[in-house]
Amino acid sequence: MKTKNKRRKLWLLPVVLLGLLIISFWIPLPYYIEVPGGSDAVSSVLRVNKEEDQADGEYQFVTIGVIRANLPLMLYAGLTPHTDIIPAADLTGGASDEEYQRINQFYMQTSQNFAKYQGLTKAKKEIEMKFLGVYVLSLAEDSTFKNILHLGDTVTGVNGKTFKSSQELIDYVGKLKIGDEISVEFEDQGENRSEKGKIIKLENGKNGIGIGLIDRTEVQSDIPIEFSTEGIGGPSAGLMFSLAIYTQLADPDLRDGRIIAGTGTISEDGKVGEIGGADKKVVAAHEAGAEIFFVPDNPLTDEEKKANPKAKSNAEEAKETAKELGTSMKIVPVKTLDDAIKYLEDTKRKD
Repeated sequence: MKTKNKRRKLWLLPVVLLGLLIISFWIPLPYYIEVPGGSDAVSSVLRVNKEEDQADGEYQFVTIGVIRANLPLMLYAGLTPHTDIIPAADLTGGASDEEYQRINQFYMQTSQNFAKYQGLTKAKKEIEMKFLGVYVLSLAEDSTFKNILHLGDTVTGVNGKTFKSSQELIDYVGKLKIGDEISVEFEDQGENRSEKGKIIKLENGKNGIGIGLIDRTEVQSDIPIEFSTEGIGGPSAGLMFSLAIYTQLADPDLRDGRIIAGTGTISEDGKVGEIGGADKKVVAAHEAGAEIFFVPDNPLTDEEKKANPKAKSNAEEAKETAKELGTSMKIVPVKTLDDAIKYLEDTKRKD
């Protein structure tokens, strides 16, 4: 009898282990896996003046794949180069998955807006920058609007008053008294709402409603510029969007038949900002056959190096990855949109 029980236990063991392995595929862990994504044609998501860019060559914007981790994916990430395991709290900043998606959409919309501004301005087209309100980027724990406003909402007014900048809004609420009841008008996923709360004392000692904010603006022009980027978030395509708009309006031959990928945020003044996952984006661009890869050129400060001796700038990381891959793709660090335009002008093939 003991022998039979022992045999049964031995037979059950691999079944149990197999069952646990299968279950592990379905149990999400508090981590995300970042992998190289795609390097896609900007022309597939952008129309300028209702026309597709059909000139020779191609601009590509590069993405990172983000996957919720389970045990098998964690094992895969640990054995695969240019694949990182990121704690969920670090990736989302403590926001819920829904809030994180809304923030990423905000960054994409802002990136597109500044790309329109830069592309149209460099092409010497008439434009107007219209102020629409302020995006909610964070909420203080003691804010009376904590469960009313959400990340990604747009505050359009306070007490029926509208403003021309976030600073005007801050100045107005800063003059109100602690405990004063106020009405905040805002847009929540396309729905206009109005809710009441109270003025509180902020961590900086000033009075306010306890939200982190940034201007929401919209470029207005007689030239229609339309994006189709559903399901794509983040600000890192700003540089390539700007280049594509400028090229189509001002210099259709700028690409000169080349496949040009790149990454980097774009600001209202044309500066190219740092992004995450430069190594993964180099891998994606290399696999897509890009000849040139633009990357932000912002060296680390002494303070940043001291805080994290292993940290690398985007340009350093991109060059190291390109060397590791043995790619012929040219890594081109740029500080501004003008830098990228000048490089393409100077390196056109000679007839």
